[in-house]
Amino acid sequence: MTEAVRKPVLAVGPFHPLQEEMEFFQLTVDGEIVTDIDVRISYNHRGIEKLSEGLQFDQVPFLVSRICGICSASHPLAYVQAVEEIAGVEPPERALYVRTIINELERIHSHLLWVGLAGHFIGYDTVFMWAWKYREPVLDLLEEITGNRNNYGNVKVGGCREDIPDELVPKMLKELDAIEKKTEMLTKAVLDDPVIHARLKGVGVLKKEDGIKFAVTGPTARGSGIAIDVRRDDPYAAYSDLDWQVISQPEGDVFAKAVVRLLETIEAAKMTRQALKKLPKGPVAVEVKEIPPGEGCGHAEAPRGETFHYVRSDGGNRPVRHKVRAPSFVNVPSFKASCIGESIADVTITLAAVDPCYSCTERMAVVDGRRNVIHDYASLLQMSRAKTTRLRKEIGAPEMKLEDI
Repeated sequence: MTEAVRKPVLAVGPFHPLQEEMEFFQLTVDGEIVTDIDVRISYNHRGIEKLSEGLQFDQVPFLVSRICGICSASHPLAYVQAVEEIAGVEPPERALYVRTIINELERIHSHLLWVGLAGHFIGYDTVFMWAWKYREPVLDLLEEITGNRNNYGNVKVGGCREDIPDELVPKMLKELDAIEKKTEMLTKAVLDDPVIHARLKGVGVLKKEDGIKFAVTGPTARGSGIAIDVRRDDPYAAYSDLDWQVISQPEGDVFAKAVVRLLETIEAAKMTRQALKKLPKGPVAVEVKEIPPGEGCGHAEAPRGETFHYVRSDGGNRPVRHKVRAPSFVNVPSFKASCIGESIADVTITLAAVDPCYSCTERMAVVDGRRNVIHDYASLLQMSRAKTTRLRKEIGAPEMKLEDI
């Protein structure tokens, strides 16, 4: 018997210009068509959940804001809502509005960042320059409120650390008007451009039924006609007090995901304007003296979709268990439905269309069948260094010294 012919395998990663972080996709191809695909993640494992167990409850928001720079408002919000559920704490009404405003400003900045990168990926750098220029005033507003353009560090158990000064509100309303008009212009330019239509329409289609099977969330779901949104379906912060629409498109292709993000940007500007005009008077935090034993789960609609945090307390000043589920963890595997059957040239833009965050999906554990840890941090570090030394010898690379780093 003749040996079965092996189909060629094409590697995308661990570093690739269309993927912002380290990942490794293996594409099995038949000519130019992808017939199978697999992925490896956890190249950037930072042990966030374990680090959280060594911090006090009020320190953890600063840690989880660094899970993802573009979700540095939604991760801390989901976490503090979990802790507030354990403690039975109700933040002041003004704090709920401030949280909403910061999270919607983050959504605008995240979506414009993605739209700009998407334009750059397909060679449309005019879109890239427009989107990132329009995004700058949003980051400036976030800096004026919290002191930071990213990793805001504003939310805490019981409310917010920083308030929105009343004198800043007129400026914010003026900037939001300008952002909305510019985004509307950008949206019309994208919707009317025949080259973008030709490049993105019908590419990387994720059918509605496949989206449901993979439990996708956020714009990835809404771009496939699955109109889910935690802000409406299980309201938190001040979202139930605002008048807004869940944006969805039925086509499921890359173009539909771009349209969803652009229209959501406009909707987010309207929501932020409403929240600013309704901003109630009063404090932005209540005092929380201790966290009792118990467990809680908080979630938020991050720019990429639902993120949730599970926290367990034993009555001490630190969480005894902290579990994070970011939206990319369910969105990334949908490539099994959207990329197979596509051409090689379309796969990378399809992967990028879910706006993946690979460091959000970090997962690493080495245990035996009885869940006993086989390798601790020190042994894993030793194994990594030994492998690096072996690879350097194999390729003839010089030995790296500490003073060279």
